Order: sequence, then C-alpha cells, then structure tokens
Amino acid sequence: MRHLLEAALARRAPLRQPGTNALRLIDGDGDDLPGLELEDFAGKWLLSTRDRHPPAPLVEWLRSKGHATYWKQLDQQQKESPAHLCGPEQDEPFPIQESGLNFEISFQSGYSQGIFLDQRDRRAELRSRLSAGQTLLNTFAYTGAFSVFAAAAGATTTTLDLAQPYLDWAKRNFELNGFDPSAHYYCKGDTFHWLARFAKQGRTFDGIVLDPPTFSRDKDGKVFRVEKDYGRLAELAMKCLTPGGFLLASTNCRTLSPRDFEAQLRGASRRPVKIRHNDMPADFTGEQYLKSVWVDT
Repeated sequence: MRHLLEAALARRAPLRQPGTNALRLIDGDGDDLPGLELEDFAGKWLLSTRDRHPPAPLVEWLRSKGHATYWKQLDQQQKESPAHLCGPEQDEPFPIQESGLNFEISFQSGYSQGIFLDQRDRRAELRSRLSAGQTLLNTFAYTGAFSVFAAAAGATTTTLDLAQPYLDWAKRNFELNGFDPSAHYYCKGDTFHWLARFAKQGRTFDGIVLDPPTFSRDKDGKVFRVEKDYGRLAELAMKCLTPGGFLLASTNCRTLSPRDFEAQLRGASRRPVKIRHNDMPADFTGEQYLKSVWVDT
C-alpha cells in the first residue's frame, strides 16, 4: 500500500499552485486505492474511508507524515464529524486558501468541513465571468464559497441556504477576505420558495448557482429528487436571470447521466441556451461523479 500512497502524492505535486493550499491527495479508484480519499487542508489532512476502521498500514504511513490527521467514514447515513487519528490535534476552525481567497475550515462541523474541493475550477471561472456592478444568487449555498468568489470580482451577492449557521459561516468567509458582509444579502429558507418570490418581485440576477442535494424533503413533506425534479428547479431559476445571464447547474447524483441532466436543463428554458459540461479538477482522478454545467441564456 505504501508505494501506491506515495505515488498518489507524487502525482499531485505538480498540481500545487501559489495561493491554493487545499486539494485532494488520494482519490480512491483513480489512484488504485478504492474506498480511500485523502484531502489536504493547509497541511491538515482529512482521511475518508468506507471501512469502519482505517487499515493499520495506512495509519502507520499517516503517522510517519506528521500532519494533523482526522478520519471519517464514508457513510451517507451517519454523517458524523471526523475523529482525530494521528498527529497534532486541530480543535479550532482554521483558514485555507483557494485562488488567493481565504475560507474557514472545521473538523468539528459535521460530515462536511466547509468547502467542496471538487468545485474549485468552477469557482475560479465564476469569478472570471462576473464584474463590478453585477449580481449573483448562490442557492443551496452552504458556507458561501461561490459568493466569496463573486464578491472578489466586485459583484453583489445573495446567499441562500436553509441553515442559519451556514449563512453565519458565509459571513465569516467574507470577513476573512476583507469583504464587508453587510454589503451583500442573505436569505434563510427553501430555494423553491425564494426563487418563486424573486420571480414574482421581478428581481433578477446576472448569474445563479444551483447545486441542490440529491434528495430532500421540505417542511410540508414534499420530496425533491434530482433525477426527476431538477428541471423544475432550473425553470424557476431561469425566470430570475437577467437577459444574457448564466446558470451554473451542478449535481453529484450518480444515477443521473450527463445526457439526461442536459435534457432537463434544456427543457427548463423557453429559449435556446448554450450548454457546456465541465471536467472535475485534476486532483480528482477517480469516479467523475460531479456534473457541472454552464447554461448561458
């Protein structure tokens, strides 16, 4: 196992760039290490495995590296916070950098640590698409990473999420980069509700980020499944775009093919749209599960 682990790290070495210190070091099948993921967050490592306990040779190798290392089981049912595995403990949130911007990471925050590394390239492109005076609506925003990149371009952002703690986290990410959180907008609640409300108000945005969970149930018990309902969500979003605006549509639903995903997106618009599929970042060498599509109106 050791030679496979070292080979994976060697493959990632050329990918390290100034201003970015968070990347995936090992990506399961893509590195001939199925069921094993290792991510580097500014020198603090997060190991994820399908096993209930990391293999002893793997733990021994990690100890030899000396990094603060935490471990979580890849389990969509339990979704527990990572546990300390070896090296120094990291009990407090800490910053990482991506493309010169700063983001708060926490190993005590639950199943997700504050940023999804598989969207790194899309965040960089989003910044290049926006400019001062434009607007972005970031739905299902989590900790607001897309909002921060939009703010870095000079855009005014609206960050939307169901959970107030994540909106507060997004504000801290603005502050980490010297952006005034009060210069931007925040909405707590259901994305379907807010999109319908914005459309009724005639409020539009130059760009909208749409990255919903694969499955969810609202407070009235209504179920959303990406495989059949994404088009309905995209249709609502299209009504909130300014003429010539763009939609960044994403899903990590493994049972939805890129072709069927595109069909839902095209069916959501009354006018022809330009659609471009994107690859995942180069450090993600395993399953290409993330479907991320630019929709230009």
